[in-house]
Amino acid sequence: MVDQARATHFGDHRVTKLRDFLRISEAADYLGVSPKTLRNWDRAGKIVAHRHPVNQYRLFKREDLDTVLKQVAKPTRRRAKA
Repeated sequence: MVDQARATHFGDHRVTKLRDFLRISEAADYLGVSPKTLRNWDRAGKIVAHRHPVNQYRLFKREDLDTVLKQVAKPTRRRAKA
């Protein structure tokens, strides 16, 4: 059970460890894109950004970033030329 005094809320999510999240610059480096790209993906709904409870900065879960990397790594099927 989570200690109510130590839990932090991010919207509908309960977070107990901020270390499970990366700041936008760290997340951008992790994915190999710019912070501006991550902001655009957040606005477009392509990735979920959580907000820091004090300063409202975007934070990204490492597991969400890993999911993005896996999607990008999937080989695409090429159509045979006719």
